[in-house]
This record gives sequence, C-alpha cells and structure tokens, in this order.
Amino acid sequence: MADAASRLRSLAEQMLGAPLPVRVKAWDGSQDGPPGAPALVVRNRRALRRMLFKPGELGLARAWVSGDLEIEGDLYTALDAVAGLLWERDEDARGLLEAARDPAVRAAARDLLRLAGPPVPPAPPREEVRRPLRKLHTRRTDKRAVSHHYDVGNDFYELVLGPSMVYSCAYWDAAGEGATLESAQRDKLELVCAKLGLRDGQRLLDVGCGWGSMAIHAAREHGVSVVGVTLSQEQAAYARKRVADEGLTDRVEIRVQDYRDVMDGPFDAISSIGMAEHVGAERYLQYARRLHSLLKPGGRLLNHQIARRPQRDESAYEVDAFIDAYVFPDGELAPVGTTVTQLERAGFEVRDVESIREHYALTLRRWVANLEAGWDQAVGLTSPGRARVWRLYMAASALAFERNRIGVNQVLAVRTPESGASGLPLRTRTWNA
Repeated sequence: MADAASRLRSLAEQMLGAPLPVRVKAWDGSQDGPPGAPALVVRNRRALRRMLFKPGELGLARAWVSGDLEIEGDLYTALDAVAGLLWERDEDARGLLEAARDPAVRAAARDLLRLAGPPVPPAPPREEVRRPLRKLHTRRTDKRAVSHHYDVGNDFYELVLGPSMVYSCAYWDAAGEGATLESAQRDKLELVCAKLGLRDGQRLLDVGCGWGSMAIHAAREHGVSVVGVTLSQEQAAYARKRVADEGLTDRVEIRVQDYRDVMDGPFDAISSIGMAEHVGAERYLQYARRLHSLLKPGGRLLNHQIARRPQRDESAYEVDAFIDAYVFPDGELAPVGTTVTQLERAGFEVRDVESIREHYALTLRRWVANLEAGWDQAVGLTSPGRARVWRLYMAASALAFERNRIGVNQVLAVRTPESGASGLPLRTRTWNA
C-alpha cells in the first residue's frame, strides 16, 4: 500500500484536476512531490477531517489555525502556488458543485474520507467567530465585530505594526522599498493631510481612528482640532495616552463612539482610513450620507478603502470565508466603482481616485516580517491559533494585492456648495508635487 503522502497527493490531484505544485508531508513521516518545493505538512488525520467536513477555504483555515496543517518552506511561495491553482479553477467556472459531479472526484473524496479516520467533524478552533449568518451591521453587531479584531491586545499590535501604530496601507514614496515602515506610514498620513488641505484652526473628524496616529499627526503637524472615533475600548485607551504624552489633549479628543452617533458637526474635513470595509453594502449609502451631513459646504472627505474586483454577477458575491470567520467578521469589500457611485449618490463630488495597491503589498510584507521576528512573543501575547491567523491572513493578503485580486484606493470627495466652488486647486495632484 502506498504511503500516506503519496495517497494524499494522488487523491488531491484527482479532486483538483491538476498537478499539486507543492510537496506533501504526512503524519507517518512520508513525503511526496517536487524536490525543493515548499511542503504542506499534514500533521494528523484530523486535518483531513477538518477539510472534508467543511470543504473549501474554511476547512483549510480550520486545519491551519488549529496547527493540524502547516507549511514548511517559504510561506509566500506555497500560498502563491496553491492560491494560483484554486484561482484558475474558479476562473474556469469549475466550482465545487460542478466538480462534485465528476465521478473521479467523488471517488477520490470517498477514499480521502476512509483515510481521514473516524467520520466525526472536529470542533472549530476557539479563534473562530460564531454569529448569525445574516450580517446585520447594527451598532451592537458592529461593535462586537470590531472588538473581535482590534481588542486582541495593544502589545500584540505594537509588535506587528511597529512604532507608528498605523493599521492601514503605508505610502512608499521616493525611497520605495528602501524606506522604513515608520517613514512610509508617516508619508501616508501626510499624504492624507495634504489631500484634505488641512490648515491651522480647522476641525477634522477621523472615523475609525485606531490608535490615534492620524489624529495626532494632523493636530501636531497641521494645527487642526481632531475628534477621533473608534468602537474599540483598547484602541481608545491607547490613543488617549498617546495624545496626553504628545501634549495634545487640548486639540485631540478620542471617543468610543459609532460614527452614526456623532452629532457635533460640522467639520472642515473627514478622514476615513481603513474603516469603510466594516460598513457593509446595505449600510454604505447611509455611511456616505452621514459623513456628507457632518461636513461643512466645501469640506473634504478622504476615504481610504480596500476594494475587490467586480464580478459578472454581483449578486453572487460572497465574503472570503477565512477572513469572515477569523479576521474581520462581517467585513465586506466592494469594487471601487461601486464606492464612487455610492459617494456620489450621497451628494459628494468625487475629485480624485488614487490606487495604491502595490503599496499595501509592501506594507503587509513588513508586518509579516515583524510577526515572524517576534513569533514567540506574539504567541505569548495572544495564542498560537491567533498568531497563525495573522500570519496567514497578512501573507495571503500581500499576495492578493500583488496579483491584483484586491486593491486599495484613496477617494477624495468634496461636499461642493451650490455655488459650485469646490475649493480645490485647478492643478490636480498638487499634494504629490
């Protein structure tokens, strides 16, 4: 009888309908596949049960998070090879239902079930979110989703993000890859301030203010007064301490508050950096209208948001199962064109859209490097499963940005008054001059 690795590889290739581009290492010590290639390490039969009882991305995620499945060798190479295979399969419109009709695939699945051992589905890892299937995006559910992601612990985020404590795409300007993560994040914050045209004495609302980096930078470097809102108690406590340490308590207020509950407008400018992904498609127009109402006529919005590629049938869009269950519960991505349309429907005049997709790939690779360098500390601050979630999510996201499967855009919009005077300069992109 063939060893476990050979059987696994053969059965997987039957199910995928293509050669497996990585090695397979099994629980019995056997291995099979291209020499020198990264290896999928199947540590036990439970890993197979996780993948078979929940076919697709979620089963793979459960096996990874639990430690039943590992990657030996370069993580990016392995993820790129496997993701590329699955992506091509999806592009060929051979979904799971169609594949399941293939007699060879069904026979391979039966053989894998026999190899997997007792037909009992393992319990999901404790890091997985349990919640109703329908994404309500109420104040209560949004607060719970944000808490799951951001209340992991400020020390953990310090390890991953570095001293800047900015959890969004950095801007790798002239120095490119030679820049430090901290300088690239500072350049991103300055780019946002420049696009908003911030001036001394103005009021800025920072929606989803995180650990206060944007609020502090805008107040310190541009003399504005800032209200920063977040739904995370841990973020707010951290941000308030940073504001006090900078001596900016007279100009920066950090609140634990839903953006829908902000009532003390109008503001001269609003920054929303990496927050709109949490809003949800059903609530997005409400989000856009609320921000529009909080701006003065002539006020500017800078909406920095991850985007997905459009689909032929937008009604068939489903959120990424791994991200939804382990990273950003209830998060949703939209094509950039949809975002622009919704902002315009809310009354904004969209003046500039800048894609900075490659910048996010560089940023994520730096975060992964930080996590890997401090792995033992990260595990101690959270859990082995949580650290594994973050390593997979950030590495896979870096590849998705590099391969143009997702993007990130800064959309500059204005609440243009009835006179039509937007207040923007005639020459566009002056912030990059």
